[in-house]
Amino acid sequence: MRNFLSFITNQNLMNSGFSMRRGIQKGFVKLSLVSRRNVCIRADKKWLKPVGYDTGINMYNSLTKQKEPLVLAQERIATWYSCGPTVYDHAHLGHACSYVRFDILQRILTRVFGVNVIHAMVITDIDDKIIQRSLEENMSPTVLARMYEEEFKRDMRALRVLPPAVYMRVTENIHPIIAFIERIIENGHAYATSQGNVYFNTKSIANRYGKLVNLGGIVGELGLQDKKDARDFALWKASKPHEPYWESPWGKGRPGWHIECSTVASSVFGSQLDIHSGGIDLAFPHHENEIAQSEAYHQCEQWGNYFLHSGHLHLKGSVEKMSKSLKNYVTIKDFLSSYTANEFRLFCLLTKYRSAIEYSDASMNEARSTLSSISAFSHSAQAYMQGHLQCQPVDEGALWKSLSAAQASVRTALADDFDTPKAVDAIMGLIHQGNCQLQAVNKADGPRSPAVFGAILSYVREVFNDFGVDLLDRMEAHDSSGILNNVVEELVHFRSEVRKFALSVEDQTPHNPQSDTASQKSRPRPDRVPLLKTCDDLRKNLAPLGVHIKDRGTNSTWEITRTGREETRKS
Repeated sequence: MRNFLSFITNQNLMNSGFSMRRGIQKGFVKLSLVSRRNVCIRADKKWLKPVGYDTGINMYNSLTKQKEPLVLAQERIATWYSCGPTVYDHAHLGHACSYVRFDILQRILTRVFGVNVIHAMVITDIDDKIIQRSLEENMSPTVLARMYEEEFKRDMRALRVLPPAVYMRVTENIHPIIAFIERIIENGHAYATSQGNVYFNTKSIANRYGKLVNLGGIVGELGLQDKKDARDFALWKASKPHEPYWESPWGKGRPGWHIECSTVASSVFGSQLDIHSGGIDLAFPHHENEIAQSEAYHQCEQWGNYFLHSGHLHLKGSVEKMSKSLKNYVTIKDFLSSYTANEFRLFCLLTKYRSAIEYSDASMNEARSTLSSISAFSHSAQAYMQGHLQCQPVDEGALWKSLSAAQASVRTALADDFDTPKAVDAIMGLIHQGNCQLQAVNKADGPRSPAVFGAILSYVREVFNDFGVDLLDRMEAHDSSGILNNVVEELVHFRSEVRKFALSVEDQTPHNPQSDTASQKSRPRPDRVPLLKTCDDLRKNLAPLGVHIKDRGTNSTWEITRTGREETRKS
């Protein structure tokens, strides 16, 4: 074991409990502050609660299998690493589900709890699958990887997933990876073979291997036979004929699967990481091996403080996850031809990020229906605020209390392991309370309360914007939407004028007590009834085309729905 005290260069840092370590090996330069408590002196798997800034959030940690307080090393700064795609094919909805879910979590951390998330992601652009696919397509592995990398980034933008602070490609970090492996060998935790492979020696860390999963009965990587133990995994693979390779101290070859993430994460964040995320299928072997090799390199007790894993997405009626190998996937491009980014994000919000999620038209329609309910409330609230919706006096005090209660419930839910279903329920409950008091009447008497509806509407938009759901949908509007809106505005205005004319009552005959009923007083002229029928027919015929007109007395409001995208205007 390397003695870290030999790296101490600053007495003040030593007195404060930190040492400064500089590693320079073949182009890999690192300077980081490392707490002395990280020195690898333990032989168990006990989780060490971090010391630092308590965010007030309780988060499920796969390392402990329970919720733990989220404590960050630096105040209001979270270092976050996530495994990116292996770019050999189209990204599918299973990938999208994981990335969108963690995007929601990062947005909540930043926008609700004021934590600045520094996110790094690696792009795996050299891999067995990439090599195999490039041979099938008769193209360079580099060209193939770049092509699918750009498609992946386009898909993420279409789904409104915020990009990380930095993308790192494996092929651009070969020298740091080699240096990383050399350090692990020097520390006594890896070995090279005569065939040019390098393996991590799992026995060298004893029972510390298996922090994420119970390894009873689990076998190691298959296909390589020159290792000492079945659980040992490849850090460097000797090249095969017609494969890309790089020169190394062990001969021509390329990195193993897991080493890239440890190297890249360490190059960005040093010897300690706040949060590591990925799909549950990556917990073993990938994340388990990342932990082993990172702690062997840094000689520390705990490299990553929190591991987050998202549940699988699977098709309705199937227990298998959506995957390319099973040929049961939907590409993101195909999905977005039927549904919107807003609808998919709400679909993700309606289940806990750790839970498996079932994809079907029914589940997507539930998300679409929820968005429609929010839009309908927005439409009614705006109409009321503009004076186009007449209601009896509302219980303003009760609405202010409902708003305050919803705000508290949403924050409490999000602080409890990012419970977005409970947060959405609280918001929909608030919308229900608002709708209950927006009951249209022909004539309203008494004071109006537009401000409270403005506050509710602003809060609803703010929360969903925090989640990445754009209720205004301006980014999804077509370029021609302005012209279409103006045309519909004129059409609905003309129809409203016709309705007002048609609804004007006929001249009353001299007073006759026997026939003086309310219906007779308000009855339209018989010759104008066809005009009313024509107006009703127009309203009904426009609805399937996405133009929805609501008559409110003699006034009318309208909205355009474009496959879930809505814009509201009054007339």
